[in-house]
Amino acid sequence: MVLFRSVSLLTKLRSSAVHQNLGNSVRWFQVRNSFELNKLLYKSYLYSGEHCDQDVITNHLTGPISKTYATTSEKFLEDGPKENPISDMLVDSFGRLHTYLRISLTERCNLRCQYCMPAEGVELTPSTSVLSQNEIVRLANLFVSSGVDKIRLTGGEPTIRKDIEELCQRLSNLEGLKTLAMTTNGITLSKKLPKLKECGLNLVNISLDTLIPAKFEFMTRRRGHDRVIESINTAVDLGYNPVKVNCVVMRGFNEDEICDFVKLTHDKPINIRFIEFMPFDGNVWNVKKLVPYAEMLDRVGKQFKIERIKDHHTETAKNFRIDGHQGTVSFITSMTEHFCAGCNRLRLLADGNFKVCLFGPSEVSLRDPLRSGVDDDKLREIIEAAVKRKKASHAGMFDLAKTPNRPMIHIGG
Repeated sequence: MVLFRSVSLLTKLRSSAVHQNLGNSVRWFQVRNSFELNKLLYKSYLYSGEHCDQDVITNHLTGPISKTYATTSEKFLEDGPKENPISDMLVDSFGRLHTYLRISLTERCNLRCQYCMPAEGVELTPSTSVLSQNEIVRLANLFVSSGVDKIRLTGGEPTIRKDIEELCQRLSNLEGLKTLAMTTNGITLSKKLPKLKECGLNLVNISLDTLIPAKFEFMTRRRGHDRVIESINTAVDLGYNPVKVNCVVMRGFNEDEICDFVKLTHDKPINIRFIEFMPFDGNVWNVKKLVPYAEMLDRVGKQFKIERIKDHHTETAKNFRIDGHQGTVSFITSMTEHFCAGCNRLRLLADGNFKVCLFGPSEVSLRDPLRSGVDDDKLREIIEAAVKRKKASHAGMFDLAKTPNRPMIHIGG
């Protein structure tokens, strides 16, 4: 009955003469209701998995953890979004406004991380089929002029692209862009970061999954642990605040280092971001490798005094302060507590394909129409159609493992 009344109310609002003035409120109302539906769907889905896998997850989700910390971002959504979209191109059928574009600059990488690609490697897109600098800037400008205010550069490894400094300079000069970020493995970052900062790079995420060099070499199939640590320290010295450190947590590999990572935040403006292990083609995903958010948080809560931070409604992470620490700790819970209801992210892959969901197999090429000579209006039509097809949420974790999706090296971090 409540759902029926909600739908009826939305229908009346859409048909009223004041629809334009209430647009943001209606969209927010839709997102909140889709969130409630997604929660119910997730709970019913959780118990539909294979018996042994279900037990592994359920035991961690229902363990002895304080209700103060075992929350979702839903509790902090009272205010609703205040953005005024420039273009309907970025609003999906569930009212979500997408203001964050992740651009993969290359599929090439100087590491071979096990959760990112299979041991035999992957077939890379020919260089002639990868977006050029001018093509990236043109598409980025189209998104920014339509309402995107944050761009994150990813890969592969974005710092190995030869024109990275010039590309950052051109992107940072786009009118309306507030944040230019980068996710990097940190291998070559230390030497390049001073120039990148001059070129407008104002936020950096550095991937590091272990504090033990031997483990690093095992996971990445390469050496370079000391260079990543050096890049983190360089970012701190250059005034990046926070310096975000991404850590994918995998059972049997690094879950015993969680509290050691937290200690890095004691006297430095570092935000440690613990990420649940996610399934992609070739990374030999197994639910038994997954360390759920609840378990990670329980480990941290037993050793440190933690306090939940009020999150923005589009935030992917659950963020916490640590008593007496300068930095913070976050958890990205894509598997056990998805954040689809507030999703504001879109992805442009290195080969020019446009992807509206990290876990969705659906892609549409922007490179081909771009190179065929279409104008910006036609490109906007293609983008808008793809955004409108975006689903309310991605599949549950057991279905994700069975859903064809490209290796992470192709999609971009």
